[in-house]
Amino acid sequence: MSRQVLQVFEQYQKSRTQFVQTVAELASRPQNIETLQNAGVMSLLRPLLLDIVPAIQQTAALALGRLANYNDDLAEAVVKGDILPQLVYSLAEQNRFYKKAAAFVLRAVAKHSPQLAQSVVDCGALDALVICLEEFDPGVKESAAWALGYIARHNAELAQAVVDAGAVPLLVLCIQEPEMSLKRIAASALSDICKHSPELAQTVVDAGAIAHLAQMILNQDAKLKRQVFSALSQIAKHSVDLAEMVVEAEIFPAVLTCLKDSDEYVKKNVATLIREIAKHTPELAQLIVNAGGVAAVVDYVGESKCNVRLPGIMMLGYVAAHSENLAMAVIVSKGVVQLAIALSEEQEDHIQAAAAWALGQIGRHTPEHAKAVAVANVLPKLLQCYLRADASEDLQTKSKKALKNILQKCVHLPALEPLLHDAPPNILKHVVGQFSKVLPHDSKARRLFVTSGGLKKIQEIKAEPGSALGEYINTINNCYPEEIVKYYSPGYSDALLERVEQFNPKV
Repeated sequence: MSRQVLQVFEQYQKSRTQFVQTVAELASRPQNIETLQNAGVMSLLRPLLLDIVPAIQQTAALALGRLANYNDDLAEAVVKGDILPQLVYSLAEQNRFYKKAAAFVLRAVAKHSPQLAQSVVDCGALDALVICLEEFDPGVKESAAWALGYIARHNAELAQAVVDAGAVPLLVLCIQEPEMSLKRIAASALSDICKHSPELAQTVVDAGAIAHLAQMILNQDAKLKRQVFSALSQIAKHSVDLAEMVVEAEIFPAVLTCLKDSDEYVKKNVATLIREIAKHTPELAQLIVNAGGVAAVVDYVGESKCNVRLPGIMMLGYVAAHSENLAMAVIVSKGVVQLAIALSEEQEDHIQAAAAWALGQIGRHTPEHAKAVAVANVLPKLLQCYLRADASEDLQTKSKKALKNILQKCVHLPALEPLLHDAPPNILKHVVGQFSKVLPHDSKARRLFVTSGGLKKIQEIKAEPGSALGEYINTINNCYPEEIVKYYSPGYSDALLERVEQFNPKV
């Protein structure tokens, strides 16, 4: 009889094991998720988390994690099924395999939304996860760090909760561990904490993170470098002080070599880091220039496409915005040429808008700066972006502002002339204004203005009496003999023909 009982229990255990393994396997394929959900699999898995057999517990947690990872409805079902408290309890009590599976479920729930992440926090998960960061097993640390990062990434309140639980010093210790995957996840979690506010970033800095991150910038592992550069840029972006602390870790010029990395995300994150440092002060921008950073970023913009190009474009704009000398450094490094190519090549409005803004920052300083931009044939392209009917509001605004910034300094007339024929009144005013500044003082320019058809075009412009545009036109007309102005005025040829008809020759 006892043998029969034993067989029943063995059969029952085998059935449970088979069931939970099959569900875990099915849950790994998206096409099965809906069927599993409709079959009520959540309520069947929950009691198995308390099973007396550890392997069944772990596999049940793995299956729940895969389900919760799939979408927020299933993650919500895990929360409503009161499964989280059991997982949190087990994090402290069970073996390392279960801990990894439980942390996976918490991460899978937390990733979807701030509300679901808050549910994970509310059930006391943070303290349990932080304790897991002190485990001997690197896999447990990694799973816990991953879950903490997913909680922190949503907003400043959740990130602060992670900080208050004491996670930061332990995450900094994790980036010093030999296991590559643990380094990556810990750096990613630190980045997710830093990004929200200067105070959170300062907490990470105070734990000594910068020095350890800076040591890894030339690591051979591309995935680690992505996270390292992301974390450093999330620290540097907030304030001058934080950016200076990143720079003081002596990341230049070593960081510039990574702009040519074979991994696109590494390159993009490096360009983002340089941008976040350059934007703060002329001194930080000058430091980057001195290290060869502008030339390196110009090359990067020339070699990149689409969103990978974007932080490089913005970095050049930030550097140029600080001062005449820094804008000239961008010009000397052939930055205008690459920005002009980006403006023409890129299809996405937000990238074109960034290029337009950067060109405006370069051209707004002096006539010399404006000429450098104008001779790259940028003005007609900016005008085209401004006038394009399907352009985004941001692209139109930035193109218009850039045009005005450049035009108000540009005295290189050959570059301005095409705009006389195409520009709408609000832009035309600035174009004509520049001609009215130059022509009274330059006889050669006055002659060219006639032969190129510019003077004729000026006579065709309808300006309100007393307007700025009208004043500019009068100034230009006063540079020429009255008969020349009449000759190019609309209707003058008809008036001449009429005089011919009315003329009576003396026989």
